[in-house]
Amino acid sequence: MKNFALIAAIALPLAACNSNTAPGNDREAQLDPPATAAPIEDAATALANVSPGLMLPETMNSADIAALGAQNSCQFRLTEIAFPSFVYDDSGKGVIKINGTLIPVTADGPDSYSNGELRIRTRMLDDEGDAGLQMQEMIVAAPRAKDEFGFWGYTTCSGGGA
Repeated sequence: MKNFALIAAIALPLAACNSNTAPGNDREAQLDPPATAAPIEDAATALANVSPGLMLPETMNSADIAALGAQNSCQFRLTEIAFPSFVYDDSGKGVIKINGTLIPVTADGPDSYSNGELRIRTRMLDDEGDAGLQMQEMIVAAPRAKDEFGFWGYTTCSGGGA
């Protein structure tokens, strides 16, 4: 009886382990409605009431990518298996997801993008991940932020792209 109570006490905290609702988390389809695309807004509107310290890239979902038509764009991913946080192509257009909003950016130089006061720079790194994806650095300078935010991740280009 003591062993049963001990096992039950150990297993009880594990009952809530599948409460992760992040995009891409494996959950049964009938439990969650299909993902919807985030709204598309310019940086000034999307980031107007957000603390500069919270202006971090978020993971897009499949609905975001479909709404943008970005299936064949270059995609910056924070991990090799994640959905992208930033998509861009060789026409000078890109989109980043911050604060639950898709923010379009345009190239203003090689590997440099902006929308209002939001600035993004990318740089290829001389390394690759375990799955063979090229590593890339992304620097985000958010409006009103004192510092830039830097991220190392991975890029894939499955069609035209920079």
